[in-house]
Amino acid sequence: MIWHPSPNFGPRRNGAQPGLIVLHYTAMDSAEAALERLCSTEHEVSAHYLIGRDGTCWQLVREADRAWHAGAGFWAGQGDVNSRSIGIELDNDGKTPFSEPLIARLEALLGKVMAAWQIAPQAVIGHSDMAPDRKSDPGARFDWRRLARQGLAVWPEAATAPATDPDAFARLARAFGYPDASHDVLLTAVRDRFRPAARGPLSAEDMAVIADLARRFPVDPAAVPA
Repeated sequence: MIWHPSPNFGPRRNGAQPGLIVLHYTAMDSAEAALERLCSTEHEVSAHYLIGRDGTCWQLVREADRAWHAGAGFWAGQGDVNSRSIGIELDNDGKTPFSEPLIARLEALLGKVMAAWQIAPQAVIGHSDMAPDRKSDPGARFDWRRLARQGLAVWPEAATAPATDPDAFARLARAFGYPDASHDVLLTAVRDRFRPAARGPLSAEDMAVIADLARRFPVDPAAVPA
C-alpha cells in the first residue's frame, strides 16, 4: 500500500460512518494520470483507494474521512453517499477486461475494508448503481460474480419470475436499493451488473434477477411482493 494523500477530502457529515463501498473505473489512460487527477485541487475529486492494472494500490484518503468520489446519487433511499461510503477507483477504461493483478488486489482490499467497518456484501455497489442516470462504472466488463463467490458482493440465484412489468421491475429495484430513475435507465444499470450480455426489452429473466435480489437483500421489504 502506497500512501499518496489527496487534498480533496473532508469530515463525514452528521456523524456518518462507512456502510457502503462504491467501485469505480477511472476511464483514463493510466493509473498515474488518474492519481494526478484525484489529487488535483482544480478537479476536486478523490477516492480512498486507487488500484492500478499491475496491482499497485495507493491510499489517498483515510477511511475515516469523506472522499469526493460519488457525487450526486442515492442508495437504499439515502443521499450523501460520500459520507456513507469508501470509494475505490480501478485503473480501467471501461472497454477492456479488468486485469488479474488489479482484481486480486481489489479482493484483498475489499476483505479488509468490509471486516473493519462490518460492511455486508450487498453494500458493495458500483457507481452506476447509486447514480444510474449519469454513471456507467465499473461497467459491463467488471466481474461481479467473481466477487460474489468470495462473499465480497452479491449475485442473483435462480428464481421464479413475476409477471414482466416495468413498474414492478422498478419497485423491486428500489427494494434492493436502486434510486428512482426511468425504466430504461434502471434496466440498463441492472443488466450491466447482473446480465451484461442481455439486450432488448424487459424480459422474464430480468424480472427473475431483480425479484431474487429484492427478496434476499431488501432495503425496503414493503416493496417486495409476498
